[in-house]
Amino acid sequence: MRERDDPETVGRRVQRLRADRGLTQRQLAEPAYTPAYISTLEAGRVRASDEALGHIARRLGVSFEELALGRPAHLATDLRLRLTEARRTLADGRAEEAARRYTELLAEAESHGLPGEQATALLGLGECALETGELASAHAHFERAEGHLADASPAARVPAVRGRAVAHYLAGELRYAVYLLESTLDELNRGGLHDPDALLLLYASVIGPYLDMGAHARAAQAAEFALALAPQVGDPALVARMHRSVARTLLAEGRPAEADASLAKAAELYRQLQLRTELANCHWMRGYVHAQNGELDAAEAELRQALAMLSETRAALYRSQAAVELADVLHRQGRSAEAADLLEGVLGDFSSERGAMHAAAAHRLLGIIAEDTRDTESAEEHYVRALSLLERAGAAGDLADLCRLLGDLLRRTGRTEAALDAYRTGLGHRTTPGTTTLGPAPAQPPL
Repeated sequence: MRERDDPETVGRRVQRLRADRGLTQRQLAEPAYTPAYISTLEAGRVRASDEALGHIARRLGVSFEELALGRPAHLATDLRLRLTEARRTLADGRAEEAARRYTELLAEAESHGLPGEQATALLGLGECALETGELASAHAHFERAEGHLADASPAARVPAVRGRAVAHYLAGELRYAVYLLESTLDELNRGGLHDPDALLLLYASVIGPYLDMGAHARAAQAAEFALALAPQVGDPALVARMHRSVARTLLAEGRPAEADASLAKAAELYRQLQLRTELANCHWMRGYVHAQNGELDAAEAELRQALAMLSETRAALYRSQAAVELADVLHRQGRSAEAADLLEGVLGDFSSERGAMHAAAAHRLLGIIAEDTRDTESAEEHYVRALSLLERAGAAGDLADLCRLLGDLLRRTGRTEAALDAYRTGLGHRTTPGTTTLGPAPAQPPL
C-alpha cells in the first residue's frame, strides 16, 4: 500500500474536496463504489485501498499524492529542482544567499513532510556553515540530516557523516573526525556495500586528519584506495576533491611533481564545474606544494590568488587558514614583519574550537619570528599557546616539532630541566608510522 496520511486525515480531505467541487457522495462513488462507502471513508472509519483512492482522486481532479498526503502535485520534484539551484548558488561562492534559500526550502519540505528533501536542505545548510566557518551550526545541521536519513542505507548517510567529521576536523578534533570516518568505512566495507561514490568521499576526507595525526601510512593507503575507486565514480566534483586530498599524500611522500599534477587535474575539473571555493582551495594547495618545493615566488602567487577568491566568496575560516600559509612563505622570503602583520590580523578568526591547527601554526610562526628579534618572552608565549592547541587536537607530528623548538628556546635561556621536559614531551608524541590511537585500520574495500 502506498504512503498516505491516517484514515481520519484522508477522510476529512476527501470531504473538503468533494464539497469544494459541489459533488454528492453518490456522484463521487459511482460507478465503482457506493455512497455508504464514501460516507464511511469520510468519517475516517476505513483505510481505503490504493485503487479506491485512485478512483476518488480522478473523480476529484487531483493527483493520488495530493489526496493521500495533502501535497500539491509535483511538489517534491519542484523542491528538488530548487535545492539543486541552491547548491549552484553555494558553488558560485555565495554561501550566505545559498543558506537563505536552503532555509526556505527546509521549511517548505518540513511543512509537507518530505524527509528526503529535508535532509538535502540540511546538508546544504551544513556546507554553507562550513564555508562561513560556523562549525557548531554546521555540526548541528549535519546531525539533523543524519537523523532524517536514519532509515536510509549506510551509503546514503555518508554525506552527513562526512560533514560532521569535517566540522570536527576543522575544530581541531582530529581523533573524533577519524573515528567517524573509519567506523563508517568499516560499516560499508564489512557489509559488502560497495558504493564507489560513498567510499571515495570517505577516503578523500580521512587523508587530511591522518596526515595531521602523523599516520602517514594510513593516509597513503587511503589515497591508494581513492585513486582505485575514481574510475567508477560519476560525480566530477567528487573526483576533483579526491585529487586535492591525494596531493597532500603525494607531497608527504616527497613527490611534489605528482602532487602538483594531481592538483592541476582537480583545478581543471573545478573550473569546468565553476566551483569557486573549491578552485580557490586548489590554488591554496598548489601554493603549499610550491612552498614545500622551495619555489617561494610561485607559492606566493598561488596563495594570493586563493586569498582573493576566498575573500570574494566570504569563506572566512578558509581565507584565514590560507593567510597562515602565505605568512609562512613571506617569512621564508625574509619579509618577517609583513608575515607577522598578516598573522596578527587573522589570529582573531581562530580559537581552540575553530581552526585549531592553523591557529597553532600561526602561533608557532609568530614564535619563530619573535626569536629572530630576540624577544624570547613573546616567543615562549606563542610556543606554549601552540602546544596547548596541538595537544588538544592530537597532532602528533606537529607536536614533536614544536616541543623541539620550545626545548631549544628554554635551553638557550639556561632552563635546562624545563628544556628536557619539553624534549621528553616531544618524544612521547612520536607515533609509530601507520598507526593512530584508534586501533586497527578499517576493512579494505572489495576493489
